Amino acid sequence: MSDLKFEIMRNIGLIGEGSKGWKKEVNIIRWNERKPKLDIRDWDENHNKMGRGITLHCNEVETLKGLLNEMDLEELR
Repeated sequence: MSDLKFEIMRNIGLIGEGSKGWKKEVNIIRWNERKPKLDIRDWDENHNKMGRGITLHCNEVETLKGLLNEMDLEELR
């Protein structure tokens, strides 16, 4: 089994931080030398360990962006 290779190409921003110091980040990441994807997941301080997350292709990001723009955030409060 080969090692997972990744390159954080750009940090978009921090969404939140857990009680153990891990940070939920939005990044553009290249996984195993493939095309970059938008990635949302928890990372340790040095980006050596990661939690489970979600990766999205460009068309999926466009769809999600539209859905979030239409969403009434009051439903979450």
